[in-house]
Amino acid sequence: MTSNSQNLPPLTIWRLMLLIAALLTPGLVVAHEGASLPYGSFLGGVTHPVLGLDHFLAMVSVGVVSAQIGGRAIWTVPATFVGVMAIGGLLGLLDVGLTAIEIGIALSVLGLGIAIAMDKNLPISVAMTAVGFFAIFHGYAHGAEMPTVANPVTYAIGFLTGTAALHIAGLIIGDISQHYAKGKLMLRLAGVGIASMGVIFLAGAA
Repeated sequence: MTSNSQNLPPLTIWRLMLLIAALLTPGLVVAHEGASLPYGSFLGGVTHPVLGLDHFLAMVSVGVVSAQIGGRAIWTVPATFVGVMAIGGLLGLLDVGLTAIEIGIALSVLGLGIAIAMDKNLPISVAMTAVGFFAIFHGYAHGAEMPTVANPVTYAIGFLTGTAALHIAGLIIGDISQHYAKGKLMLRLAGVGIASMGVIFLAGAA
């Protein structure tokens, strides 16, 4: 690795973080669609995880953690989240009575932020189990908050697509960070920030 390439990481990572911040800006205002779907069921589903700050941070973090672990985790961990979240979405649509949804989502942000900050090579089975558990709550929220005017199948495809896109974004950020000396440090600091947001979400949900 040349000295020139080692000077790139701060600029590269900060550009990615600024892009994430720009994406988050509207999410602070339009986290949930309510009963309105001005752009249709599919885009309504896509924007639910993208524009909700808690969902956004958790799903990007899943990608980052997967990149930190590496190997098969790059696809098995995100795939586990998406698959289990689909089940959670169905449970939410059926309104089976799962409780403490917001607490579960807040804990996912807190736990994933801590995992990023620690930068430990977690066993893939542990990571898959953890994200699968968290995915139930995220999926349930998506299903339960589905606007009444939405087509359930199209909406579900939308929020699964949005989730996969956020996982990929996290994978890219995590992979770039692994290649530069300061990238790993900045990623760990970002993990501290994400965990801090998890504490805030948890306080609000309690």
